[in-house]
Amino acid sequence: MKRFNSTAILVAMFALLTSSIVFAQSFPKKADNLVQKHAELWKNAVNHPFLEEVQAGKLSMEAFSTWLAQDYLYVHNLLSFQGMMLVRAPRADHGLLIGGLAAIDSELAWFEANAKKFNIDLSRPELPTCRAYSDFMLALSYQPYVAQITTLWALEKAYYDSWKNALPCEPKFKEFVDRWTNEGFKGYVDALEAAADAALKTATPEERAIAEKYFEWVARYERDFWQMAYTGK
Repeated sequence: MKRFNSTAILVAMFALLTSSIVFAQSFPKKADNLVQKHAELWKNAVNHPFLEEVQAGKLSMEAFSTWLAQDYLYVHNLLSFQGMMLVRAPRADHGLLIGGLAAIDSELAWFEANAKKFNIDLSRPELPTCRAYSDFMLALSYQPYVAQITTLWALEKAYYDSWKNALPCEPKFKEFVDRWTNEGFKGYVDALEAAADAALKTATPEERAIAEKYFEWVARYERDFWQMAYTGK
């Protein structure tokens, strides 16, 4: 019931945000235009001391453990969200989303193996930032598909751009940097961008406005997620 209430609040919040849209405004019709339009917000999302310390091999195990355990919980919730996306997805995107689901399942197993390797407890409760980001994604299930696919692209691109900023890195965390900077993951991000572009092209101005608002929130949550590793909140 607690999750339902927080999700309902988020749905209402986004409805309020988009109810006063001025349709004369120009909303981006391509996903990458959002990065350009909100360049400073994006820069803050994909640059953080966490990534600098990963690159230098100086990240504390406490911060690393917090990040890994919370990212595991978030990815678990992302699996549920991405599964729900299939309900509204056009046929052309089914293969991409199903492939993404398989990749997420594999990633969860990878997290579990690394948690065992580093002796990290994955049963710890969700921290407020992780819970808020997960509820944000659940609220997205009530929004148009264009907002869903744009958001999925944004969060995966944020990961690619963030970890790319940790290159070249010291051996200590190289496995983690490599996982989200390799050509396979880049190809997945590019495919999501193409799907988002297709959805944005045919979307109404109101739908594009909603997608843009969600893009902005992804950037903010990504920044908060890195910071959570230090604050434990």
